[in-house]
Amino acid sequence: MLIWQRVCYLHESREWQPELNPKLFTWTVRVYYEDTDSGGVVYYANYLKFMERARTEWLRAAGFDQSVLLNEHRVIFVVRSVAIEYIKPAIFDDALAVTVHPTHIGRSQIVFQQTVERGDVLTKAEVKIVCVNGDTFKPVKIPETIRQKLGNEN
Repeated sequence: MLIWQRVCYLHESREWQPELNPKLFTWTVRVYYEDTDSGGVVYYANYLKFMERARTEWLRAAGFDQSVLLNEHRVIFVVRSVAIEYIKPAIFDDALAVTVHPTHIGRSQIVFQQTVERGDVLTKAEVKIVCVNGDTFKPVKIPETIRQKLGNEN
């Protein structure tokens, strides 16, 4: 199976299959010293950053750069809610896999199950994002071209 890998800014990387499977996406990240707290483990809020970056790369792999979404469609996706569970700590220099699994694509909302893994699951979360107008920040319907690419109601 052919896997493409591209190094992105500084220390992040992403992997995806040439034919996007919108149901499954994995992005990799290395834990740097700046990601850890005084105890040497990943600071709890940084897991949210890792998940945000993975969702951004999921969108990019689907062909939707966030600046293009704003400039061409006048929409952006914002986080509505997060329910997160911390199971085991990640530590300095760990290579982590951050998964993105959209479980529901509604009229204006996408629900994801996300995990951060190092062989086993370290952190898991349910993340809900909403499509909003880039000018008014009011919820709007996900544009049809985007829905078709990401998949309809799940």
